[in-house]
Amino acid sequence: MTAIRLDAVVRTFGSVRAVDAISATIAEGELFTLLGPSGCGKTTLLRMIAGFSDVESGSIWFGDQRIDQVPAHRRNVGMVFQSYAVFPNLTVEQNVAYGLRARRVSRRDIRDRVAEALALVQLPAHNTRWPHELSGGQLQRVAIARCLVIKPAVLLFDEPLSNLDAQLRMHMRVEIRRLQKSLGLTAIYVTHDQEEALAISDRIAVLRDGRIEQVGTPETIYRAPQTAFVAEFMGSTNIILGVAAGFDGSATTVAAGGAMFQVRGRAGAPGAKVLLSIRPETMRLAGCPDAGGPTLAVRLQLREFLGPLLRLHAALPDGTPIRVVTLGGQGAQPAADGTLNLIYDPGQIIAYPAP
Repeated sequence: MTAIRLDAVVRTFGSVRAVDAISATIAEGELFTLLGPSGCGKTTLLRMIAGFSDVESGSIWFGDQRIDQVPAHRRNVGMVFQSYAVFPNLTVEQNVAYGLRARRVSRRDIRDRVAEALALVQLPAHNTRWPHELSGGQLQRVAIARCLVIKPAVLLFDEPLSNLDAQLRMHMRVEIRRLQKSLGLTAIYVTHDQEEALAISDRIAVLRDGRIEQVGTPETIYRAPQTAFVAEFMGSTNIILGVAAGFDGSATTVAAGGAMFQVRGRAGAPGAKVLLSIRPETMRLAGCPDAGGPTLAVRLQLREFLGPLLRLHAALPDGTPIRVVTLGGQGAQPAADGTLNLIYDPGQIIAYPAP
């Protein structure tokens, strides 16, 4: 297993700093995800680690070896691309063996190692098939097998599931995680899909404009985002502008959306503008068995039944939109005027200084 260290790495394109002095350490055997919107620098950073993009300043280390000046083909890195990058004129077996032939591995070892790699990705009987005979999920498995067969020190994934349908994405991310854990490989995974990042990662780095906004476990990133950007990008949340009205020693009263919210702890001096982040699933309908806490009156505008979940679109007294997610079996029963009472936990609301 190999640890990875990034020390203040920089990459610019003209006047744009695509990667802006990023530093991070990825532990041995860790699956570390680079998450962020398009243009935040995550793929550029991955390509720098792979050796496909130059490091202008800073350094990249695999263990105690500095590798940013080592050619890509000598870094012992396996990279899985979004586009599969499978050769259409080669069979599955020939595709997987390609890297070994380039390394002049013996024919016998190639046969054994290809068979082992195809077994790992659950395609042992597909060795003689052609790429056009395979599904998207099978093609991605071939691409992964081609990386595993060279026995890389590090695995890199560049949005590998973006071309698959939703159900197959869920299946393949489980398979990728299973393989990475069973082989103990250090992996860096790039995605813009928050659910994907939460599902497979040991830790996540949220990137914004070429910099790391926050690093942490999926639970920490989701439940304790350090900035409003991370809170809003990492899943669904309600961001509401308010003004701190007072502090009673345990909670701050915040006027927002024409209502008064209680926020645990000190959220700002009286009169300070704040942004409240309220996850839709942290609110409950009044009358639910486990509901308890301050009450908030909203006006129900739309219901979306999603099977196990019910999504409610409502509005605060001044018209500010607010979303609520409850279990699908919990029916929303608004009053005759459309008013719906919600109960929330002040400890589940996070307040940030307003820009």
